Amino acid sequence: MGATMKDIAKRTGLGLATISSYLNGGNVREKNRIKIEEAIEELHFEVNEVARGLKTNRTKTIGIVIPELNNIFFAEIITETEDILRNHGYATMICDCRSDEKREEEAEEFLFHRRVDGLILMPTGNGEKGIQRFLRAGKPVVLIDRKMEQTDCDCVLVDNEGAAEEAVDRLFAAGHRKIGIIAGPDKIYTAKERLSGYRKAFYGKGMTPGEEFIARGDYTIAGGARAMRELMEKNKEMTAVFISNYEMTVGAMMELNDLGVSVPEELSVIGFDNEDFAKALRPRLSIVTQPSGEIARRAAELLLGRLERETASKQPGNLESERPETVTLKTGFVEGRSVKYL
Repeated sequence: MGATMKDIAKRTGLGLATISSYLNGGNVREKNRIKIEEAIEELHFEVNEVARGLKTNRTKTIGIVIPELNNIFFAEIITETEDILRNHGYATMICDCRSDEKREEEAEEFLFHRRVDGLILMPTGNGEKGIQRFLRAGKPVVLIDRKMEQTDCDCVLVDNEGAAEEAVDRLFAAGHRKIGIIAGPDKIYTAKERLSGYRKAFYGKGMTPGEEFIARGDYTIAGGARAMRELMEKNKEMTAVFISNYEMTVGAMMELNDLGVSVPEELSVIGFDNEDFAKALRPRLSIVTQPSGEIARRAAELLLGRLERETASKQPGNLESERPETVTLKTGFVEGRSVKYL
């Protein structure tokens, strides 16, 4: 049988209240801290996190739900977020919903019943039932990358519209006018924002983009390849294309290679995300970049801030009156050699 708090009390001569305060992160005198830590080491004492969770209504666990585990952008965010949360004493439970709304709902239900203290979510669709359940229970929720219009909770976004507009403006500055876009699914927030930015760039030049220059993918490599072929077949006069997602960028570049299209001599290209991939191509690809590390940091800060303030108030779920915060971060741009000046 493992050592208990009573064993530590017997070994140190300290009261259970002092030992409990130390184990729960409270302040104790330095000499008492040394006694407790020595006793913990000698007795091989381990905190029963399950029992602690039942008493404090906390499990020190955060749920994370993502659309695709094999998506590099999402994977980078998860890695960084997990490191930050671990440094603050929180474990993570990660669910991959495979971009399926039903799986996402099931993941949210699973995590709620596992009594996670909070949720970080990159929503696949518009389902809000699971999120509302967390919020009603006073558990903080932070949305990453995608906003849900009817759900009022903390969000960390990037300026997707501005990123797309800037990318297309660069193509205009290079003399291009017949510019296509490979857009994402029309139900996804980021896809809608990036397509809006593409159109906004045209409107800023007093032009209206033709619908034939817009092809939709599904944020997958195969989807990007299909959309690239569709654009090439429909628009023989197209001189440039903006690809609005990393996986679709990979698929589109593979398709151009299969079609024997020379970049940038025959077609100028600006892609999205993953500088390593852009460097590996010849010629090097010009890309929009997202601050994945900053996204992870800000999401973790929002969640931990709410949990810490709740702990300080000693009233779980007492933060409903606080206004949700939306953080919008700027994207970057890495210049390659994939844009031809006309």
